[in-house]
Amino acid sequence: MKLASIRSACGTFRVNAPRAAGGRLSGLPRRCFPGAVSNNRITIRTASAAAGGGTSAKFSVKYGKRLEDEDFSEYDSSLGEIVHITKEELAALQRKTPKLQPLLAIVQAGDDYTVEINKKIAGKIGFNVTQVCLKKTSSEDEIIGELLKLNDDPKVSGVYLHLPPASLTSRVINTLNPEKDVDCITDMNMGRLVQGNLSRGFVPPLAGAVLSLLQKHDASLEGKTVLLVGEGPLKVALHCLIERNGMFVQSSHSNSNSLQSQVMHADALVLLGAESMEIPSTWVRPGAAIIRCEHNIGSSSRSGLGYLAAAYRAQNVVQSCSRWLQEQQYRPWHLHTLKLQPLNPVPSDIEISRAQTPKPIDQLAAEIGLLPEELEPYGRSKAKVRLSLLDRLHSQPDGKYILVAGITPTPLGEGKSTVTIGLVQAMSAHLKLNSFACLRQPSQGPTFGVKGGAAGGGYAQVIPMEEFNLHLTGDIHAITAANNLVAAAIDARMLHEATQSDKALFNRLVPSVNGVRKFSPIQISRLQGLGIHKTDPASLTPQEVSAFARLDLDPSKITWHRVVDTNDRFLRKITVGQASTEKGQTRETGFDIAVASEIMAILALSDNLGDMRGRLGRMVVGTSRSGKPVTAEDLGVSGAVAVLMKDAIKPTLMQTLEGTPVFVHAGPFANIAHGNSSVLADKLALKLVGQDGFVVTEAGFGADIGMEKFFNIKCRASGLKPNVVVLVATVRALKMHGGGPNVSAGAPLPREYIDENLSLVARGCRSNLRKQIQIAKLFGVPVVVALNAFRTDTPAEIDLVCQIAKECGASDAVSCQHWSQGGRGCLELAQAVKEAARQPTNFQFLYKTEMPIVEKIRTIAQKVYGADDIQVSPEVQRKIDYYNHQGYGSLPICMAKTHLSLSHMPDKKGAPTGFVLPIRDIRASIGAGFIYPLVGTVRGESAL
Repeated sequence: MKLASIRSACGTFRVNAPRAAGGRLSGLPRRCFPGAVSNNRITIRTASAAAGGGTSAKFSVKYGKRLEDEDFSEYDSSLGEIVHITKEELAALQRKTPKLQPLLAIVQAGDDYTVEINKKIAGKIGFNVTQVCLKKTSSEDEIIGELLKLNDDPKVSGVYLHLPPASLTSRVINTLNPEKDVDCITDMNMGRLVQGNLSRGFVPPLAGAVLSLLQKHDASLEGKTVLLVGEGPLKVALHCLIERNGMFVQSSHSNSNSLQSQVMHADALVLLGAESMEIPSTWVRPGAAIIRCEHNIGSSSRSGLGYLAAAYRAQNVVQSCSRWLQEQQYRPWHLHTLKLQPLNPVPSDIEISRAQTPKPIDQLAAEIGLLPEELEPYGRSKAKVRLSLLDRLHSQPDGKYILVAGITPTPLGEGKSTVTIGLVQAMSAHLKLNSFACLRQPSQGPTFGVKGGAAGGGYAQVIPMEEFNLHLTGDIHAITAANNLVAAAIDARMLHEATQSDKALFNRLVPSVNGVRKFSPIQISRLQGLGIHKTDPASLTPQEVSAFARLDLDPSKITWHRVVDTNDRFLRKITVGQASTEKGQTRETGFDIAVASEIMAILALSDNLGDMRGRLGRMVVGTSRSGKPVTAEDLGVSGAVAVLMKDAIKPTLMQTLEGTPVFVHAGPFANIAHGNSSVLADKLALKLVGQDGFVVTEAGFGADIGMEKFFNIKCRASGLKPNVVVLVATVRALKMHGGGPNVSAGAPLPREYIDENLSLVARGCRSNLRKQIQIAKLFGVPVVVALNAFRTDTPAEIDLVCQIAKECGASDAVSCQHWSQGGRGCLELAQAVKEAARQPTNFQFLYKTEMPIVEKIRTIAQKVYGADDIQVSPEVQRKIDYYNHQGYGSLPICMAKTHLSLSHMPDKKGAPTGFVLPIRDIRASIGAGFIYPLVGTVRGESAL
């Protein structure tokens, strides 16, 4: 680096001793300056101190004594001050964050007193030091491997590389995270120093120590001239720091022809790494100081300069910790939206999606306050977000929680997803409100079927839509693998139990490894569940061995199916075990669609990895011949399943057409499961948007199904309370509920749905729309009706819907044009939601979980569906009694019924009354945490 460029780069930055500093102690090739000075001294000499003309007599001024010999109160004033100030800075941080504890990691090869100095200084200040001891012959890759671990360790505040010069290559140095580079050795931090940008960088400790000496030598430095003799990074750092403190800086080297002239005009002389260099006293002007920084590392580190540099390093560690703490705080959004130019006629969804270039996902993440270490990119346009965000923002107040539900839909769907996306586009891109959409991940089954994808549509989409609809980040594939691992374990266990003795089975389950046989934690848990409190496999009695080794599953009562995420109807019922190797252990089973797996529901309701692990273990896969439930924990596979799901638990970050953030996570069906995106996605989003922001999530099917389960199951599991319900309606659905003919996907719409028909609209509003508004208000949440407008809707029909909706108790009702206009077409809805969110809420659950199972079912049937009563068959009652006996009676209810009617009869539109709701069967998802009754003719699984 040319000194001319250094001069031009150095601004007016002052360093006052003592002050926050950072630096380097270890000798570094090309980039690192010496680690200590020799002979326990700094040589300071003046002209008046010369013993005689022409000689080079030294005056060695002791700069401090050894720590073991003196207390800090009697130690050198500069060192004492810097330690005291740093200690006070740390104490101030710990008053705000009591658990805060900085940590300096010293990477060393061999040992010397330099390490002890740093440990003693750290001990006086009050933070910890950890040592990473490497061999002197460690390779570059081995050193880099250790540095990468330290970079990723949030407990480490600073890293000091105390290694041989040959080990400190440019690659090693620049592997170190600049935010932890408390010795200012990385190119990034040296550049920051040269530019005068120390808001994120550090002052090198040795440079800070030298500057402190200069200031103690002469209190008034303004206008003085300092000559730096030597080369290296220390010279660069000193040049910038001295110049920023108002002094003039000159540079030279030991064999320069002009050295004598420069020395004679200097007020201070700093000799860098020149142990053998001597300056004749006749060259030095009266009162000038000479500071000699020598290279000798080892015992020389006991010098006062070594202690002072260690103190400045310690201050850098505390400063790094302070910056880290600041970074952990909530970050305001700086969202740059994408420009949208809607066309008329509106192109196809895929054409619109491909016409917009999404922002790089790391850019979006930074705009919404995510830290780089919280992001796991999957390509350019999507990324997983780590759950550590919840720990970082645990004290951050949540934003407003908005649920998008719908009236009873037609088979065509009424556009809840597009309304959700249009609403957040309007809020973020146009009203400049922080908002997040939380959506379910679609299954490939419906995506390749009649329904199609779930990325929204028109100018209200998540992009890229192909990535959203297909594979995404592999969560559904992880669920498929995890589910089928359980299925494989079931059949393998049944085979081994049928073909082996108790002893042989026990030996397989608890094998001898290196002559030692011991139980795994899962096996100990099973033993305790059996009432066997032993940990030594050899101590079990034959009866205990048999009870432990045999699950004795009843093949006719296995409830666990295999899954695949494709509509493959020929797999609905299959026979397994037909190979000769399976020894005649055949049985009938089947496949479900992957998103119908209980593991999907568990993913959506889990609060953290530990919670998910516990839920996976509680999954009931069948019943033993003695009538006892058999769980995944009993099979011993719950840990393996959790490992398969360790990445799937993290929500996926994407964006809308207008560049606003979206979380895509989980996709449970809304019949046998609760039909909502994950609890974790909602919780992460609520923290990120801030107290005045909005999180908009969607519930599957109509409000009688998806919304009811959102409140009674999801909110009960999460502890979150919604602020507003957005109830989506369409004119065509209201006409159907008002008495219009049936509609079906792929068939032309009858004329009643194309021509204006106010009477059909009015009857539909006063039946189904009114009932759905009443359902929402049962839970004490204000309702805003969003009329998803189509080209065939007339102004009179739109006005009539909005008028009746308000009469029925909606806080507001507005028409939405997001499909054709994007966020701009949803501005009126965004304003209405913003106003409704200001209203006080009195959120309450519909029932208490302590109520009997039958009474919880009856409450939902009567208050939500409008039934007179329920009909429970003797077989269903026997199952209910069994669930009560097993301790499952306090679980919430997840009704599985048709989504095409408020009743159990798909052809009964509007708001049917006077019917009895038949409960045909009842089942339990114990891991997910709910009981699901099967109503009418609805299937208990999701067919392929």
